[in-house]
Amino acid sequence: MPASTDPPVRELDDISFLGRLSEALSTRIEEQTRPLFDDAGITVPVRSCSLLTALGSAGEASAAELARTLGQSHQLVMQKCPALLRLGLVTQYPDPADARRKIFRLTDAGHDQLRRIEAYSVRIREVYRSLFDEVGDAHGAILRTLEALESRPLRDRIG
Repeated sequence: MPASTDPPVRELDDISFLGRLSEALSTRIEEQTRPLFDDAGITVPVRSCSLLTALGSAGEASAAELARTLGQSHQLVMQKCPALLRLGLVTQYPDPADARRKIFRLTDAGHDQLRRIEAYSVRIREVYRSLFDEVGDAHGAILRTLEALESRPLRDRIG
Protein backbone atom coordinates (compact mmCIF):
# COMPACT_ATOMS: atom_id res chain seq x y z
CA MET A 1 0.00 0.00 0.00
CA PRO A 2 1.48 3.42 -0.94
CA ALA A 3 2.32 5.97 1.73
CA SER A 4 -0.57 8.23 2.65
CA THR A 5 -0.54 11.76 1.29
CA ASP A 6 -3.11 12.83 3.85
CA PRO A 7 -2.01 15.42 6.41
CA PRO A 8 -0.92 13.93 9.76
CA VAL A 9 -3.73 13.03 12.12
CA ARG A 10 -4.07 15.78 14.73
CA GLU A 11 -6.68 14.37 17.14
CA LEU A 12 -4.27 14.81 20.04
CA ASP A 13 -4.14 18.55 19.34
CA ASP A 14 -7.80 18.74 20.37
CA ILE A 15 -8.58 21.21 23.16
CA SER A 16 -9.36 18.31 25.51
CA PHE A 17 -5.63 17.46 25.43
CA LEU A 18 -4.52 20.82 26.81
CA GLY A 19 -2.19 19.14 29.32
CA ARG A 20 -0.42 17.20 26.55
CA LEU A 21 0.00 20.39 24.53
CA SER A 22 1.41 22.18 27.57
CA GLU A 23 3.91 19.36 28.03
CA ALA A 24 4.82 19.55 24.32
CA LEU A 25 5.50 23.29 24.70
CA SER A 26 7.66 22.67 27.76
CA THR A 27 9.61 19.95 25.94
CA ARG A 28 10.11 22.14 22.85
CA ILE A 29 11.39 25.02 25.00
CA GLU A 30 13.74 22.66 26.84
CA GLU A 31 15.09 21.22 23.57
CA GLN A 32 15.69 24.67 22.11
CA THR A 33 17.17 26.06 25.33
CA ARG A 34 19.88 23.42 25.76
CA PRO A 35 22.06 24.66 22.85
CA LEU A 36 21.65 28.24 24.09
CA PHE A 37 22.77 27.12 27.55
CA ASP A 38 25.77 25.39 25.99
CA ASP A 39 26.71 28.64 24.22
CA ALA A 40 26.38 30.52 27.54
CA GLY A 41 28.47 27.95 29.47
CA ILE A 42 25.47 26.84 31.54
CA THR A 43 25.75 23.22 32.62
CA VAL A 44 22.63 23.18 34.81
CA PRO A 45 19.88 20.93 33.45
CA VAL A 46 17.27 23.23 31.87
CA ARG A 47 14.50 21.97 34.16
CA SER A 48 16.63 22.61 37.26
CA CYS A 49 17.26 26.33 36.81
CA SER A 50 14.39 27.42 39.03
CA LEU A 51 15.64 25.06 41.75
CA LEU A 52 19.15 26.53 41.57
CA THR A 53 17.68 30.06 41.59
CA ALA A 54 15.48 29.31 44.63
CA LEU A 55 18.44 27.82 46.48
CA GLY A 56 20.56 30.84 45.62
CA SER A 57 17.87 33.16 47.03
CA ALA A 58 17.45 31.09 50.19
CA GLY A 59 21.17 30.63 50.85
CA GLU A 60 20.44 27.14 52.10
CA ALA A 61 17.26 25.09 52.31
CA SER A 62 15.82 21.62 52.70
CA ALA A 63 14.10 19.86 49.82
CA ALA A 64 10.74 20.46 51.51
CA GLU A 65 11.45 24.19 51.76
CA LEU A 66 12.52 24.32 48.12
CA ALA A 67 9.41 22.39 47.08
CA ARG A 68 7.17 24.89 48.89
CA THR A 69 9.03 27.84 47.35
CA LEU A 70 8.72 26.42 43.84
CA GLY A 71 5.20 25.03 44.19
CA GLN A 72 6.51 21.58 43.26
CA SER A 73 6.39 18.23 44.97
CA HIS A 74 9.09 17.17 47.41
CA GLN A 75 9.64 14.10 45.20
CA LEU A 76 10.31 16.24 42.09
CA VAL A 77 12.82 18.41 43.95
CA MET A 78 14.58 15.28 45.26
CA GLN A 79 14.74 13.87 41.71
CA LYS A 80 16.58 16.98 40.51
CA CYS A 81 19.12 17.14 43.34
CA PRO A 82 21.38 14.20 42.37
CA ALA A 83 22.31 15.83 39.05
CA LEU A 84 23.11 19.12 40.80
CA LEU A 85 25.22 17.26 43.37
CA ARG A 86 27.02 15.29 40.60
CA LEU A 87 27.78 18.50 38.72
CA GLY A 88 29.26 19.97 41.92
CA LEU A 89 26.75 22.83 41.95
CA VAL A 90 25.25 22.07 45.36
CA THR A 91 26.31 20.36 48.54
CA GLN A 92 24.12 18.65 51.08
CA TYR A 93 24.61 18.04 54.76
CA PRO A 94 22.41 16.71 57.55
CA ASP A 95 20.35 19.19 59.50
CA PRO A 96 21.90 19.41 62.98
CA ALA A 97 18.41 19.47 64.49
CA ASP A 98 17.08 16.50 62.45
CA ALA A 99 19.59 14.08 60.89
CA ARG A 100 16.92 12.69 58.54
CA ARG A 101 16.59 16.08 56.90
CA LYS A 102 19.19 17.22 54.35
CA ILE A 103 20.12 20.86 53.84
CA PHE A 104 21.28 22.01 50.41
CA ARG A 105 23.62 24.92 49.66
CA LEU A 106 25.20 26.25 46.45
CA THR A 107 28.90 25.67 45.88
CA ASP A 108 31.17 28.26 44.26
CA ALA A 109 30.49 26.51 40.94
CA GLY A 110 26.77 26.74 41.68
CA HIS A 111 27.06 30.49 42.29
CA ASP A 112 28.95 30.83 39.00
CA GLN A 113 26.19 28.94 37.18
CA LEU A 114 23.56 31.12 38.85
CA ARG A 115 25.32 34.26 37.56
CA ARG A 116 25.36 32.76 34.07
CA ILE A 117 21.65 31.92 34.31
CA GLU A 118 20.85 35.46 35.42
CA ALA A 119 22.78 36.92 32.45
CA TYR A 120 21.04 34.46 30.11
CA SER A 121 17.63 35.38 31.56
CA VAL A 122 18.07 39.02 30.58
CA ARG A 123 18.65 37.96 26.97
CA ILE A 124 15.93 35.30 26.78
CA ARG A 125 13.27 37.67 28.14
CA GLU A 126 13.71 39.77 24.98
CA VAL A 127 13.46 36.64 22.83
CA TYR A 128 10.21 35.66 24.55
CA ARG A 129 8.83 39.20 24.20
CA SER A 130 9.50 39.01 20.47
CA LEU A 131 7.84 35.59 20.30
CA PHE A 132 4.80 36.94 22.18
CA ASP A 133 4.57 39.82 19.69
CA GLU A 134 4.13 37.07 17.10
CA VAL A 135 1.77 34.69 18.93
CA GLY A 136 0.24 36.65 21.81
CA ASP A 137 1.16 36.70 25.49
CA ALA A 138 1.52 32.98 26.20
CA HIS A 139 3.18 33.71 29.55
CA GLY A 140 0.24 35.78 30.76
CA ALA A 141 -2.27 33.24 29.43
CA ILE A 142 -0.52 30.40 31.27
CA LEU A 143 -0.40 32.39 34.53
CA ARG A 144 -4.08 33.35 34.24
CA THR A 145 -5.01 29.73 33.48
CA LEU A 146 -3.08 28.42 36.49
CA GLU A 147 -4.68 31.05 38.75
CA ALA A 148 -8.16 30.25 37.43
CA LEU A 149 -7.65 26.52 38.01
CA GLU A 150 -6.32 27.20 41.51
CA SER A 151 -9.37 29.24 42.44
CA ARG A 152 -11.85 26.95 40.67
CA PRO A 153 -10.61 23.44 39.76
CA LEU A 154 -11.85 21.47 36.74
CA ARG A 155 -14.07 19.38 39.04
CA ASP A 156 -16.03 22.52 39.94
CA ARG A 157 -16.29 23.55 36.29
CA ILE A 158 -17.74 20.36 34.85
CA GLY A 159 -21.47 20.48 34.42
